[in-house]
Amino acid sequence: MTLSIPGMDCTSEQLEIEAALDGIEGISTQLFNLSKRTLVLSGKPQALTAAQVLIQQLGYRVETISDADKATDVQKMSWKRLLFSLFLSLLAEILELLSSGSIVGRALVIGSSLSAIALAGLPVYLQGISALRRIKLNMNSLMSVAVTGACLIGYWPEAAMVMSLFSIAEQLESQASNRARNAISKLGKLAPDFATTQMSDLSWKSVAVKNIRIDNLVRVDAGDRIPLDGVIQAGQSSIDQSSVTGESMPVEKIVGDQVFAGTINTTGSFVFRVSSLESDSTIARIIRAVEQAQSSRAPMQRFVDRFAAQYTPAVFYLAIAVAVLSPVFFDVSVLNAIYRALVLLVIACPCALVIATPVTLVSGLTAAARKGIVIKGGLFLEQVPRLKTIAFDKTGTLTIGRPSLVQFHPLIGGSQLIHLKQYCVSLATQSKHPVSRAIEAGIDVDHLQVEEFEALIGKGLTALINNRRFYLGNQRWLKEIVPISPQIESLIISHENAGCSVSLLADNQEYLALLAVADQPRSTSARAIDLLHKMNIRTVMLSGDNRISASLIASQIGIDRVFSDLLPEQKLLTLKILQDKSPTGMVGDGINDAPALAGAQVGFAMGAAGSDAAMEAADVVIMDDDPMRLVDVIQISRRTLHLLWQNIVLIVLIKGSFLLLALLGYATMWQAVFADMGTSLIVVFNSLRLLGGSSSVSSPSLS
Repeated sequence: MTLSIPGMDCTSEQLEIEAALDGIEGISTQLFNLSKRTLVLSGKPQALTAAQVLIQQLGYRVETISDADKATDVQKMSWKRLLFSLFLSLLAEILELLSSGSIVGRALVIGSSLSAIALAGLPVYLQGISALRRIKLNMNSLMSVAVTGACLIGYWPEAAMVMSLFSIAEQLESQASNRARNAISKLGKLAPDFATTQMSDLSWKSVAVKNIRIDNLVRVDAGDRIPLDGVIQAGQSSIDQSSVTGESMPVEKIVGDQVFAGTINTTGSFVFRVSSLESDSTIARIIRAVEQAQSSRAPMQRFVDRFAAQYTPAVFYLAIAVAVLSPVFFDVSVLNAIYRALVLLVIACPCALVIATPVTLVSGLTAAARKGIVIKGGLFLEQVPRLKTIAFDKTGTLTIGRPSLVQFHPLIGGSQLIHLKQYCVSLATQSKHPVSRAIEAGIDVDHLQVEEFEALIGKGLTALINNRRFYLGNQRWLKEIVPISPQIESLIISHENAGCSVSLLADNQEYLALLAVADQPRSTSARAIDLLHKMNIRTVMLSGDNRISASLIASQIGIDRVFSDLLPEQKLLTLKILQDKSPTGMVGDGINDAPALAGAQVGFAMGAAGSDAAMEAADVVIMDDDPMRLVDVIQISRRTLHLLWQNIVLIVLIKGSFLLLALLGYATMWQAVFADMGTSLIVVFNSLRLLGGSSSVSSPSLS
């Protein structure tokens, strides 16, 4: 039985449901998927029915579905409703100040407060009451206690304000977590639904990809996406594999080479033999990796939940003890004992505690947003300071992500440099190949008129310029036209060992120039890595690119360790190995990084040039692609966590002092209200310090 549970969007709720189902005999397996908010149960029919009823009794809406992909969308509470609730809360505060104790004034205050609570937090309140009945003190029960405690002393506006602010904060985090669901559907759209397949009569016909079988022959034309994994049987082309391997340069493919589903055929046509079904294709494996990483991720339970698990029951038991034992041991009247217990509960009302976490974290999120950093919820802001290792993708993350001309080397003497550059640019402008575009962008000269231009797939370009035949291409092709000298071969090898792609300019008699093209590090990458090292954070590179290119970039910017030639699932596996040793974050920008971004303790995506799948799977999005923003994230998160601890300590110290006074009988109800509201105000103003300034990258030791 597959159940859609729209309200199950975090680990604590999964654990609550899981713990409740453990008491039902006859259930053999429980498979949770938080990204889709589904639960697949296996077991005896009567046990499955009982499980569905029990989940509903916990306060969750449950629907039986036939397929996890048909899960019901989360019913979001409208912002108009939440903002109107906040307006009613403020109105109740104003009416409380203006009220002179009249019955009408008091009725208006109570009516406004109850309306605000009902609009924003009735589901939260009811789930909290349900949790209290089961003697489970989670965030919802904590809110129920906070609101009930405030109402018991007649402080209705505070109850309304706390519930409104809490519901707004929950809505923001819920919307952020919903984005992860979209990543999977977008990944699935990479591969086409139909492909040109050879039939039994040797004709070619468009067939649904889901009906294509292993060993079928499929034809792919220039500009098309490859529908399935396979091996080229005829033809050759240049394939953009950035969606799978992260390589910035297209890869030349010939007969016998592997091609991957979802990659783009940029130039020629070819026929390949299918090696895997749609369900086992590269894209399908990436989708499964993202789903499994999101489902298996074990984020830290919310701090307030953990603190309240000890704090709230202790206060309850203490209040009961005061009410029951004070008349026996301290010669206090029963009414006086009940009053002391009530004051004790008011002082210990966890309103300030409930406010402390969201206000502090929202302040930190806002401070990050001012620097162009989008953090998808306070949970991730809290996890960042715990990272000891950060793994980086190479292409588009630490590098610019597109090839550029790094060297123009004339191979003949004389004063012909300007002419050689003109020949190269004149040929390059006729092609849309990334290498040609890099050459065109890297040489600032006027181009000449060309005749009889021809682009040879996998080889290069040729044309007549001033009635002279020129060639611009790779050495494998040009060796067939002009013999290559050992000196030029040595020069080519030296550039290739430096991670460059080499093109040669030649005529029918000799080689004229060598052009080296490569992806370059971002201008701030080395500085960012250096600051991370000063913050005692180890750096690792996880790249789908070849070993030479990855190692070269790593050495240029100071990366500690390099893993190269990794496919998406291999990146995720390597990341898990790193995480077994220390808390590890992942920084990437491509679809191929999505599984690792989802599986990391914290995933960071480059947002300006990054893929939608990477941004949806990540927990933090850096909007300007500047690696220095990563340093800002860490500094802001450390300061936020520091202020959060300050707030908790302030709450405990202030409330602890008043609790002691209440136990001794010196605290009044007004003092109790002051202790509660005063602490809340202190927490709010302390948290707002995050917005008064910005973290500076000049202080990497901030903690």
